[in-house]
Amino acid sequence: MTHKPITAFAALAAMALSAGAFTQTPASADKTPAADKAAADTVAADTVLTPDTGFCFIDIKVIPHTSVKDQNKSGTCWCFSGTSFFEDEILRKGGDSLDLSEMFTVRHCYLDKADRYIRMYGQTHFAAGGSALDVPYVWKKYGVVPEEVYTGLQYGENKHVHNELDAILKAYLDAVAKNPNKKISTAWRKGYEAILDAYLGAYPSTFTYKGKTYTPESYAKSLPIDIDDYVSVTSFTHHPFYTEFAVEVPDNWLWEKSVNVPMEDMKAIVDNAIENGYPVVWAADVSEGGFKWKEGFAVMPKEVNASDLEGTELSRWVKLTDKERNEKRFEITGPIDEMEITQEIRQQMFDNQETTDDHGMEIVGVAKDRTGKRYYKVKNSWDTNQVYDGYFYVSEPYLYAKTIDILVNKEAVPKSIAKKFPKH
Repeated sequence: MTHKPITAFAALAAMALSAGAFTQTPASADKTPAADKAAADTVAADTVLTPDTGFCFIDIKVIPHTSVKDQNKSGTCWCFSGTSFFEDEILRKGGDSLDLSEMFTVRHCYLDKADRYIRMYGQTHFAAGGSALDVPYVWKKYGVVPEEVYTGLQYGENKHVHNELDAILKAYLDAVAKNPNKKISTAWRKGYEAILDAYLGAYPSTFTYKGKTYTPESYAKSLPIDIDDYVSVTSFTHHPFYTEFAVEVPDNWLWEKSVNVPMEDMKAIVDNAIENGYPVVWAADVSEGGFKWKEGFAVMPKEVNASDLEGTELSRWVKLTDKERNEKRFEITGPIDEMEITQEIRQQMFDNQETTDDHGMEIVGVAKDRTGKRYYKVKNSWDTNQVYDGYFYVSEPYLYAKTIDILVNKEAVPKSIAKKFPKH
């Protein structure tokens, strides 16, 4: 179902919203049984109002997209966001609503990371995390399969729980990297693959899907996706603008490059993408006090100083400890004054590691609150048991401050910006 304007209920909704009494929440498309999700997982257009005295978000535009999934207890947000992005690109191109396997991609990355870790004598990064750019890397090199062909759940769980797996993989590789025999054996990789087989399952060399037989490579080629059509974009001043560089975060283990642009251009790319029906992968810091997942929003509240207060508010403020003042700053129940983010502030947050590479998500729309302030609607991979059924709303200052990088179709980049990109 695609996004439609609210009709029958508009007058009542407007009255309620003007009073600040309701929040508009999308009906979740993920209420269907798991087996039916692929057929019924595009965005729910109809909305319901639920009592609230907070932001009262109203969706302005939401692109068609597949259902919210659940990475559960696994460090694979990068793959869930990247896979969701390509599912939505297939939808945009008129293809079927698909549920593609995240764990097929994850398993290939576990293997390639292991090869690199051993070749680097165990002196490089090895962890479950990754970049959304790992998804097109695997797609192009190894292919892709549907979720029903490879679920990655072979260890007695109904949802992904990777704590034990990750600990075992790291310990195994550390033992090999120590090279106790003074010569790496020819057996280490077979043993490593056996662990992955036991937990995630062996790779399907061929499979039958909807009456046709494929290999992972041939299935990837059957889909309307050209991996070369996509570009990663970032915005930092420690590299020249309109050049490419590998963003220096541990999970960018492939050292894939992003095009560096001013932050206003990065936001313009996001805005142009959503306006024209393109999804956006969003890698960002979610460790901020203003990131409120359960409440469904992410904002950058302005710091409060004594000079901003008077009367009773001031008398209460001066009696608070620094810890209490910081906590009060993040007691947010509705629209607030936010920080003014500049390129310099954004860079400083990255340099001093206030901004860290925490999480991968997908921007699928834009919205406004009851004051008319603009937000981005973000699809997460933390299940649907949350106020907005697995979505949340991100303010523009938060996007400016906390974005690590984005992934978009090159067609979504405004021509005035694209012409400044490096030529290949």
